Amino acid sequence: MQRKFISNLALLLFFNFLIKPFWIFGIDRTVQNTVSAEEYGIYFTLFNFSMLFNILLDLGITNYNNKNIAQHQQLLAKYFSGIVVFKFLLAILYFLITFIVGYLVGYDSSRFYLLLFLAINQFLISFIQYLRSNIAGLQLYTLDSMLSVLDKTLMIGFCAILLWGNTFDIQFQLMHFVYAQTLAYAITLLVVFVIVLVKSKQFKFKLNKSFSILILKQTYPYALLILTMTFYYRLDAIMLDVMLENGEKQVAIYAQAYRLMDASNQIGVLFSALLLPMFANMIKNKKKLDGLVRLSFSLLFVPAIILATVCYFFPHQIMNILYHSNASDSAPVLSLLMFCFVAICSTYIFGTLLTANGNLKVLNKLAIGGVLLNFVLNLILIPKYQAVGSAVASLITQFIIVFLQIIIVKNVFKFKVNYKLLGSLILYILFVFFVFKIINSYVSGFIFQLTLAISLAILFGVIVRLINIKKMVQILIDKEL
Repeated sequence: MQRKFISNLALLLFFNFLIKPFWIFGIDRTVQNTVSAEEYGIYFTLFNFSMLFNILLDLGITNYNNKNIAQHQQLLAKYFSGIVVFKFLLAILYFLITFIVGYLVGYDSSRFYLLLFLAINQFLISFIQYLRSNIAGLQLYTLDSMLSVLDKTLMIGFCAILLWGNTFDIQFQLMHFVYAQTLAYAITLLVVFVIVLVKSKQFKFKLNKSFSILILKQTYPYALLILTMTFYYRLDAIMLDVMLENGEKQVAIYAQAYRLMDASNQIGVLFSALLLPMFANMIKNKKKLDGLVRLSFSLLFVPAIILATVCYFFPHQIMNILYHSNASDSAPVLSLLMFCFVAICSTYIFGTLLTANGNLKVLNKLAIGGVLLNFVLNLILIPKYQAVGSAVASLITQFIIVFLQIIIVKNVFKFKVNYKLLGSLILYILFVFFVFKIINSYVSGFIFQLTLAISLAILFGVIVRLINIKKMVQILIDKEL
């Protein structure tokens, strides 16, 4: 299984690094710089608002389906027919609640129009993720890797035409960006639906009430977990907008830093998507998990620490390169948020393992605690520290949650404390900080500083065997691993 993980992870990362960096830094950044900061702040607030209730589109079905299909592939046809119609009913509920809450919050007609398309996009994304969970559950990782970047590839094409093509004699507006996303998601949905339809070999567009009730009973713990996690990931921007007089500007500042962290988180999402069916399959067949857990954690931890340290020592240089306005204000937010990335990456390993094992009750308790803690910290910190306060609240919440997850994983799976690995991690963190500090103080030239520091950090990761190239090569050669 380790061999399958490494080979498919390499393919998944290849496709995503080929496409998504250009989307993030070429398209999304250009849009942020093209429209006003306040306009993008409104978009970012409504985008986060549209995600608050998106669990109603899924109710944990995607994770449940991924785990079940990985363990019982013969259920694909039955689940596919039963779930698709049910998801359309969930979409109606999602739209109703989203717009009712938006009305209560006091959104005007222009915000409602933008929210409508953002909500449609959430529906399309949710449907695509469900359909892809079938492909991942069937262990078709190569196909799933290609599908994972289809929507972004289409968006790049559409937005490139709008931004630079001079095809249409119109001035670029934020809604054009949103329309392009909607069209790309719709095309991707159609492609993935056809693929799953071919694999299932049968499909009936008919509501099965008894099956839907059964799915609800089995998926509600997944739904509660995703709902609570969404709230403490997305609450910050909404609270900034509501609590502060200059909320739109502070959201724009926060969004500039958050965008880089959110983009980095996609690496963790890829790990999680690959690991969930693998962990589920290994647990079912009672295979040893510690090897894959250590391997995946090490591969994710090293780049997370490097990236967080880069953003800690060079935040102003990074933000000045990326953005035309508010760069100096968003730099300290970036320094803090990128350490959230380290904690979130760890969650993608340990939280995914607990999800695959069905430990949803304890995960839900942690997530609810995380929401409450994040909400209270934001109430305390936002009035005084504004966007920086939200970043601090996120940092504290994420590290407490992942620390508790690690303890739970150790107790549930009876993992022994690996003092050698723990020592290597501490030594590595100290070394990386020391090297970056020295280079930042005594070496000039941002690009040279960055290249030298990252190279030394990777080299030391190999020396302390957090990156064990010899073992990875052996795993790829040995078909038994």
